[in-house]
Amino acid sequence: MTSQIIENRTDDPRGASDAISETLISEIRRGDIPDDHLLPTERELCERFDTSRPTVRAALAMMQLRGYLRSGQGRRPRAARPSLASVLRGAGDHLRDILGDAESAAHLEQMRHFIETGAAREAATRADTLRIAKLRDALERNFEAVGTAEFPATDIAFHRALVSVLGNPVMLTLHDLFVSDLLANRPSLGDRLDHDRMVYGEHRGIYEAILDTDPQTATEIMDRHLARSYRSRLGPPPSIADTATGDAGDAREEPRDRRRAQNQRGDP
Repeated sequence: MTSQIIENRTDDPRGASDAISETLISEIRRGDIPDDHLLPTERELCERFDTSRPTVRAALAMMQLRGYLRSGQGRRPRAARPSLASVLRGAGDHLRDILGDAESAAHLEQMRHFIETGAAREAATRADTLRIAKLRDALERNFEAVGTAEFPATDIAFHRALVSVLGNPVMLTLHDLFVSDLLANRPSLGDRLDHDRMVYGEHRGIYEAILDTDPQTATEIMDRHLARSYRSRLGPPPSIADTATGDAGDAREEPRDRRRAQNQRGDP
């Protein structure tokens, strides 16, 4: 029966892998394949659908992208019911595969920038007393954690309280995905206390602009805050002084340094 379904779909632009994935997804939705239940092996699926292993693997990849499959390296996939977070995380993983880590990180950072500056503007425009109270509470916990290992978590909590003003679960889930990656990849800090004080000061400025119902100032401070944060995570580029280039390397760099100095002085 199922092999006949695949045969009837071979002329469909989506192809046989789409038909296989839709069949299995329908079975998960109906409960025929329970949540967290092991899926049949690739060999069993090939026999059932009378198709090749690459086609089955493509179907499983589609299921994972849509959140209906959980898998790990070397482990058999299990059925899953999609959540908003799992679908968005899967899309983010595919984005990294397509664009590469550096480019996808820049695009995701740009999206985060858009979400949080928009949240600051909306909060200053229409945040109710309950939202402002939650934001104040997050800000106070951020202050109490200055100079401690708990500061990053309170930093994230402040931003999350701000984004929650939007009342948009998609935006909030995207934010949670972004900041979890940022926390995992947070660089070590030379002077944690100075850094934390600076960040808290920016948070306080955003909160005060919201309290004053000043969307322009809230947006401007958030814009500078996120731009500074992103640039600080990039870190400095490699230095010639840090590499053993030898005399020949130094000779190659010397004319460039001289030209750069001339340009900075406005020399011809």
